[in-house]
Amino acid sequence: MKLNIDRGDDSQAYEIQLRHPTLLQAFIEIRENIDPSLGFDYACKSGVCGACAVRVNGEELLACQYDARSGDSIEPLRNFDIIKDLIVDKNLSTELIKKAKISIDNHSSVTLDAGDETKTIEQSNCILCCSCYSACPALDEKEDFLGPFVLTRVLRYANDNRAEASKTMMDTIQKNGIWDCVLCSACTDVCPQYIDSKEDIVQLIKKSLSLGYVDPRA
Repeated sequence: MKLNIDRGDDSQAYEIQLRHPTLLQAFIEIRENIDPSLGFDYACKSGVCGACAVRVNGEELLACQYDARSGDSIEPLRNFDIIKDLIVDKNLSTELIKKAKISIDNHSSVTLDAGDETKTIEQSNCILCCSCYSACPALDEKEDFLGPFVLTRVLRYANDNRAEASKTMMDTIQKNGIWDCVLCSACTDVCPQYIDSKEDIVQLIKKSLSLGYVDPRA
């Protein structure tokens, strides 16, 4: 099996002998037995942590969940600074979440029922693999765009009845946020947790309009 891996200045081809490996198993084989300098990230090996997200043949996915095929071309996620080879600096995700003032630090003593829980359960499944951010074409036009995973998280807290700061969060997504999304579904298509970020953003747009915000493009 031959894999082509983007290592910054060029693409390097590796030949491995494993039969039917996941891409992550192939990476480990390369580093342990062929090239110990190859940089990649992983943790849980089971699709839970999101650390091993990369682009394969132009599509974002988790290396531990993808069955490698001969001829695959692998590169790091887009829209992040590259630390080494396939490792990117995901600290940006933390910075963007802080920028959007996503928090439940100040909360009321509201008792949640089963219906309240269903409002936030899907968005709570985000593992911050950042695949949606890498796939987002809006970032090609506006690098300050908050990105799908941030907006999905805003909806999660805006729908939480305990949060007292939802209006503040809604304020933060009016600029470089919901109105800059092109609603293309690229984020939804690559999410390993099947979160529909496009629909989340549509809900945030509707919520914003109901609160009196105005589409600046109108």
